[in-house]
Amino acid sequence: MARPKPLSGFPEYLPRGRMVELAVLDTLRESFELHGFANIETRSVEPLEQLSRKGEITKEVYVVRRLHAEDNDRGELGLHFDLTVPLARWVLEHSGHLQFPFRRYQIQKVWRGERPQEGRYREFTQADIDILGQGELAIHHDIEVPLVMLEALEKLHDQIGLAPVLMHVNNRKLSEGFYRGLGIEDTLAVLQVVDKYAKIGPQATCELLVDELELSSQVAQRCVQLAGIRTLDSGFVQQVRELGVRHPLLDEGLEELVTLVEQAHHRVPGRLCADLSIARGLDYYTGAVYETELVGHESLGSISSGGRYDSLASDGKNSYPGVGISLGVTRLLDPLLARHEFVVSRSVPSCVLVAVDDEDSRGVSDEVAAMLRSRGVPCEVAPRADKYGKQIRYADRRGIPFVWFGGLVGEIKDIRSGEQQPCDAHEWSPADDDRWPRVLPAE
Repeated sequence: MARPKPLSGFPEYLPRGRMVELAVLDTLRESFELHGFANIETRSVEPLEQLSRKGEITKEVYVVRRLHAEDNDRGELGLHFDLTVPLARWVLEHSGHLQFPFRRYQIQKVWRGERPQEGRYREFTQADIDILGQGELAIHHDIEVPLVMLEALEKLHDQIGLAPVLMHVNNRKLSEGFYRGLGIEDTLAVLQVVDKYAKIGPQATCELLVDELELSSQVAQRCVQLAGIRTLDSGFVQQVRELGVRHPLLDEGLEELVTLVEQAHHRVPGRLCADLSIARGLDYYTGAVYETELVGHESLGSISSGGRYDSLASDGKNSYPGVGISLGVTRLLDPLLARHEFVVSRSVPSCVLVAVDDEDSRGVSDEVAAMLRSRGVPCEVAPRADKYGKQIRYADRRGIPFVWFGGLVGEIKDIRSGEQQPCDAHEWSPADDDRWPRVLPAE
């Protein structure tokens, strides 16, 4: 059989890369749970009508059907392209068993039929947090959610050397109110064009507004001027006011964004800025919106994004407004792993290799390994009863730092230093830095 070729857009990691990913996921889980978010997992498929919501699918969805299904028995199912739309369905199904506000985190694979490139994949892992209310949801959650994600990313910066991040925030009420103040009726269409501002620049954005949406050049220029405002503090308010547009929704959006920026300035200074070009083209966002870039790696685009949505989940009688943010774990890690931004202290979990004197005494080695594992020391037993020199070389090739000789009371050898000393499996423990593999920033 010929060697199989990699399938583009579906990343697979070697053990060292997977250890980095697991370290990141462990930190995210801990951070989210410290803030009271409960974990859920939703099914991988959803009805296409649920994924399309209003009949239009803006993402390239993978359709799922049975290979031998009859033409009249083909379920209209698709793999979910994010975790927010499935959450809306899940909440509607289980609302009777939930206490609101409901706080959830979810770490799962998602699928999109995109053209594979750096930072964009067909299968990737996302980590989401959301807070949902029943009927209403207090505005302070719009501040809480991005700060929780920033806290998690700060921990990754401290623990494994992830580059610092900068979160760009805006408020859809601010943008929509501004557009309405200019007399624009189809504000969503303008938002979807402005969402391209960071990629195509102000001139091209203005041209699209004029050519595609048939706005006057004067109105289009005002929209572009708004998108160009960016500050690390509340100074954006004065810049917006100087544009001379008035609307009640604009005032509401300004007030909410000021509160978010000022609170973030006190809790995570320098990690969040007001950026009025942030639009988030999806139609369900209704308030605060967030996009996050990795400082020094801006070419990756946004690694974490989200916002407030008031009408995504509704059964006609009850609505479940929410606010959430998603971190593209694969989008963040895959390019950094390819550039060797991280190193792992060893490529296997095992801290100790228990040597085998001969096959007749393998049971003794198994007993030693069982005792060490019961005390939280990851270990494995040598696969063959070779000469000790060969067993030591095997441990060295695997990256295992210690080799155990003898029974429960035996000797332990640190093969890095060559030091060997008596030990008791009931008592011996490695240093904390040796017990598990560690992820470190590359020098």
